Amino acid sequence: MKLVANNKKAYHDYFIDEKYETGVVLHGTEVKSMRLGKCSVKEAFIRIENGEVIVYGMHISPYEKGNIFNKDPMRPKKLLMHKSEIMKLSGKLAEKGYTLVPLQVYFKDGLAKVEIGLAKGKKLYDKRQDIAKKDQIREAQKEFKIRNM
Repeated sequence: MKLVANNKKAYHDYFIDEKYETGVVLHGTEVKSMRLGKCSVKEAFIRIENGEVIVYGMHISPYEKGNIFNKDPMRPKKLLMHKSEIMKLSGKLAEKGYTLVPLQVYFKDGLAKVEIGLAKGKKLYDKRQDIAKKDQIREAQKEFKIRNM
């Protein structure tokens, strides 16, 4: 598995309940550009429209050695999932507070994959608690390291 892009901001802003692995429909030189690591999912979001899962805001830079066949870097890209999974997700999204966010983009067995997460938004106090926990863990590791030297 070769990681292309990671969305750390999603873990900061959302509680991730479930994760799904999906394929992504790419055109032309987008695959070559992704293999070079020129992909970003930081501002991306996912919607289900007409029984299809579509990711918006996923930026794939145009391939440098490409030609007129390069596609628009910000075009919406279709994600490939089983119909039963899509129906299950659309039912979950009908509940208040749930959304779909892309978590990772990677290559698995030569195929481009996007890991998406069913997420629920965090409140400001949840974010503060997470930051406080991380600080405590960091301090404990620092003390442990000093004691064992």
